[in-house]
Amino acid sequence: MNADFPRILTLLRKERGISQKHAAAELNISQALLSHYEKGIRECGLEFVVRTADFYSVSCDYLLGRSPERTGAKLSFDDIPEADAQGKENTLRGSILPTLNKKLIFNALNIVFDMLLTINDKELTTEISNFLNLSVYRSFRILYGINAKNEQTLFTVSPRLGQAKALAAMTICEAISTNRTSAIKSSSSAITDKLYITTETLAKDYPLFSSSLLNLIKNSENVLNK
Repeated sequence: MNADFPRILTLLRKERGISQKHAAAELNISQALLSHYEKGIRECGLEFVVRTADFYSVSCDYLLGRSPERTGAKLSFDDIPEADAQGKENTLRGSILPTLNKKLIFNALNIVFDMLLTINDKELTTEISNFLNLSVYRSFRILYGINAKNEQTLFTVSPRLGQAKALAAMTICEAISTNRTSAIKSSSSAITDKLYITTETLAKDYPLFSSSLLNLIKNSENVLNK
């Protein structure tokens, strides 16, 4: 059995709030055997995987860690909603600050990814995307950790290591990105010319988003200069 199965098996039981004894009875196995499955000591058969998927109302692909979606769905380009397509998921409650910062970040990212499209370099796009993904990952883990009842088995990396490893990975992504841009600068003057940027060109090329980016820069440097 793969390494994800024991973790997800434990996660599903704890999220449902049932004991190992209760789950074992429902799954028609002994508590000792379920304990071995959850610890990864023993491997189960296909029949148990299917029975468990039915019991927890998830797909076998989710149980086996092949999909992060409980339904087993694989996310495609067309499946990804626009930033505010469902937008009313985050309704304005109380302070306007979270909504304001969300808009600044989303709008600024439009410029970042448009620049990546202009450069059209797969390695650079991958590393910058990884850097940004890791930043969101670290932010989510901070918030997830507020409630001690939240199951840490949602993650494959432990809380003690998760944030530090993510920060280290971000540093590596930044280093690779910087190295890649150096190579691009030395090999393609056409791309370098396209990326000549002033506040005037930003306003011209991105009339909807340039103000957000400039405010994000100002806010960030206020933090850096504290």
